[in-house]
Amino acid sequence: MRRIKLSLEYDGSDFFGWQIQAATGERTVQGVMEAALSDIPGARPRLMAAGRTDAGVHALAMVAHYDTEDKIPLDKVARALNARLPQDVRVLKAEEVANTFESQFDCLYRRYVYRMRLSRGDFSGMALDRRRVLFLPQILDIAAMQRAASYFEGEQDFAALATQETRSTRRRVLLCQLKQDGRDLSLDVVAEGFLRNMVRAIVGTLLYVGEGKLCPKDIPDILASRDRKRAGPNVPPHGLYFAEAGYTPWQEE
Repeated sequence: MRRIKLSLEYDGSDFFGWQIQAATGERTVQGVMEAALSDIPGARPRLMAAGRTDAGVHALAMVAHYDTEDKIPLDKVARALNARLPQDVRVLKAEEVANTFESQFDCLYRRYVYRMRLSRGDFSGMALDRRRVLFLPQILDIAAMQRAASYFEGEQDFAALATQETRSTRRRVLLCQLKQDGRDLSLDVVAEGFLRNMVRAIVGTLLYVGEGKLCPKDIPDILASRDRKRAGPNVPPHGLYFAEAGYTPWQEE
């Protein structure tokens, strides 16, 4: 028996998230991955991931693992799986790891990226990228949004950003940084763990700042209030990407 660690890329547009929906049977990433594994003799079709993306959320490098007794050479595992997968999921890399490795529980941090594009007066890309980027027609104060982003860093109670959360709402955010490249904006958020829809709520709150509905210095008071109504709304999922699962301590550089 050997344990295989995978790095996966997928377009979440046509998936009902990562996790198998046993009761309702919607199409999920875990479902199509385990169907591919079940076609390989010796593989145990049970795939565990570093995180669980919601419907419409994409992944640049989701980490997952499975156990197998198959004899496929390691350098051919990705090709074998990709031949059995739909085109909106691809195995980028396969590694053999210790049998004690756990994609979820050994993960020290996770990084998400949310992509946006300023579209006021310029409609290019709106057809081709409509399921991958959030287009922003409004005038925004980008500098204010960048200042506000830093207030989400550190260990805090994020109940004001929580959606139907039953777990503890305290989280440690290691990085929250908004970058601009011409018309394109990207928010990088790194944390040891996330609440459901937490990144989408951060983006919605930053957009409120950019529109002048909030000031950057309002963020600490909003978080301290634990009142979801005071923060911005959850933005749509299609701009969100699972970008990295880290198994060594986070270093910003």
